[in-house]
Amino acid sequence: MNKRTLLLGMIIVLIFLGGMFTGIFYTNHTKDAHKIINSDPLQKSAVKPNNKDMPKVNPSQSKVLIGYVQDFRDPNVVDYDKLTHVIFSFAHPTTDGGILLNGDSALKNLRTIAATAKKHHTKVILGVGGWYHIKGGESYPYFKAAISKPDTRTRLVNELVRFVDREHLDGVDIDFEHPHSTGDSEYLAAFVKELGDKLHPKQKELSVAVYAKIHAVTLTETNFVNYDSSMFQHVDHVNIMAYDGQWDDGYHAENLSPYPYTEKIVYYWSRYFDENGISKEKLVLGVPFYAQPVNPNIKQVSFDTIVKANPANADKDSVNLNGTTYYYNGDAMMVKKTKLAMDHGFGGMMLWEAGHDTKGPKSLTGAIYKTLSDAQKAPVKYYSVK
Repeated sequence: MNKRTLLLGMIIVLIFLGGMFTGIFYTNHTKDAHKIINSDPLQKSAVKPNNKDMPKVNPSQSKVLIGYVQDFRDPNVVDYDKLTHVIFSFAHPTTDGGILLNGDSALKNLRTIAATAKKHHTKVILGVGGWYHIKGGESYPYFKAAISKPDTRTRLVNELVRFVDREHLDGVDIDFEHPHSTGDSEYLAAFVKELGDKLHPKQKELSVAVYAKIHAVTLTETNFVNYDSSMFQHVDHVNIMAYDGQWDDGYHAENLSPYPYTEKIVYYWSRYFDENGISKEKLVLGVPFYAQPVNPNIKQVSFDTIVKANPANADKDSVNLNGTTYYYNGDAMMVKKTKLAMDHGFGGMMLWEAGHDTKGPKSLTGAIYKTLSDAQKAPVKYYSVK
């Protein structure tokens, strides 16, 4: 055997031994690796899944409870813990695009409300307009003049934004009562868009108060008031004034805000928003906190007055007081209306106004708040995919 043949044989032997030892090492290492993997108890679920409880999901707290409060009210009447928004009412537009408040006392009340609300994480909104103007008469002609021309419209927008910034408020609510023509609705839509474009980048809100659009006697749509649907794309909330139906076809106190009337209002606005592709979460159903007398020469009274006369009146919707009959919405009616709004996908409830409510367990604010809270605590339904 020559040296070359011997060397070749040794190489073959070494290759064979190396392959054998490598195989042994790999087999042992793989067994160890499988031991590590199989020791993980989580792998058992891959063979036979364990039954697990469904995760708990906290319900959304997105529903709003918006309360208007008039500028002369004691700020302490507001139930800040239950309201998500307080709308301070009103700033009055001038024909040239300025704004007026009702003197130093109104400004002082606004600042007190803003400071107090902040402690309760409640937003404060400046209400603009309303039915009556500080200079006398209806607000309509003043408001229309301000928003019908581009220069005065822009001035009013800028005045409102500056005021909101200066007073550290959370936004603006527009209550133009009411756009009577196509021209009015176009002016209002342009004004709302321009104002929204200024407020929203500052993380401020914009809402509008709207007429119910339903006749309280015939329960049909009325064309007395016109809105441009594009306006609603630029607002956060649409506060429906579903009350004051007593003025339709003469005077009928019982038509202040009965349930069938409210039901038709909810149907109308739900359909209108669906047809125009607008989220119904923007819709907020308004309810009255005052009582309407059968005799129109007698003044309205607050729900607080009704309850103070007899706490049992809180459960009713009409009462004889001081020689006349008053119609109103008691706590059971408020619960019923709140459920109606929730069933139709509304974003919350609105009240006019906070100063009319009573304190304690008969509070209408409390009844609505509890109903909204209960609605949001409804269990989340899970559906299996088959």
